[in-house]
Amino acid sequence: MPADLRAPGTLRFARPAACILVRAILRPRSMLRYSLRRLAGAIPTLFVVMTAAFFMMRLAPGGPFDRDRMLAPEVEANIREAYNLDEPLVVQYGIYLSKLLRGDLGPSFRYQDYTVAELIGNGFPVSFRIGVTAILLALFVGAAFGIAAALRQNSLLDHAVMAVAMIGITVPNFVMAPLMALIIGVYLRWLPAGGYGGGSLRNLVLPTIALALPQIAYVARLTRASMIEVLRSNYIRTARAKGLPGRLVVGRHALRAALLPVVSYLGPATAGIITGSVVIETIFGIPGIGRYFVQGALNRDYTLVMGVVIFYGSLIIVLNLLVDLAYGLLDPKIRYDE
Repeated sequence: MPADLRAPGTLRFARPAACILVRAILRPRSMLRYSLRRLAGAIPTLFVVMTAAFFMMRLAPGGPFDRDRMLAPEVEANIREAYNLDEPLVVQYGIYLSKLLRGDLGPSFRYQDYTVAELIGNGFPVSFRIGVTAILLALFVGAAFGIAAALRQNSLLDHAVMAVAMIGITVPNFVMAPLMALIIGVYLRWLPAGGYGGGSLRNLVLPTIALALPQIAYVARLTRASMIEVLRSNYIRTARAKGLPGRLVVGRHALRAALLPVVSYLGPATAGIITGSVVIETIFGIPGIGRYFVQGALNRDYTLVMGVVIFYGSLIIVLNLLVDLAYGLLDPKIRYDE
């Protein structure tokens, strides 16, 4: 081919290649700037949540030492002075805030041999292990059911999947978990009905499944609705018109776009599962952070509740940020620069 005919083609492809290279170099920097802006903007939100939790806990009736045996007035006064409970609320808040800025979450009022940081450090790995396993199970199983239902819309499979998903959403896990423990653990004796067992896999199967069941239902419904919408889009019709196999159309083109709503849901869902599995941890006797939170609220353990609230709020902020960054991996059209 003559050189004058090749030159325009060469020039046409050189500019997009250069643009792609420049974007590949600048994208991590823009993502870093975006992450720093998001984290800086989340600090006031976390401060408001922390402040509201502090005063709400103090205004609730009762105190951390009301359930103890009747103490002598001078002993109770010394205890309140040791924990700064004899100061006005504003002064208590200032003292707590000054310690928090130094990274000190304070001692627990009820677990007197432990600090709040130690209790969270002991409970979080347990909740994290169960929660991450449950969310991964929900993602893979729910997405598979949702895709299968979308590809066979209005079929018997579609109606069956949606019916089971609706049951999973409406039936709370505090009903499903005892039934699973009773049937599988007590009657059939296939798995332990409770206890942590030092983190044994057999002891974690039932809590993980019970924790994942509602999330499987939500993910299945989200995936089905999103997949149906994507399959009706123009670029999917174009891919099918070009003769691409259905497996490639779904796996390479439709799936990434269909998972965007699911990824958006997984951020707060993961944080809620990891730190909010209160019922599951209580039913199966799992020593996780959710169980500490409930016991701290019942015992008016102010510092423990505050520590879990701060940790939970920080976790939600970080996970939501990771979800936004994952959007860019699934959809290259998303830009993080202003």
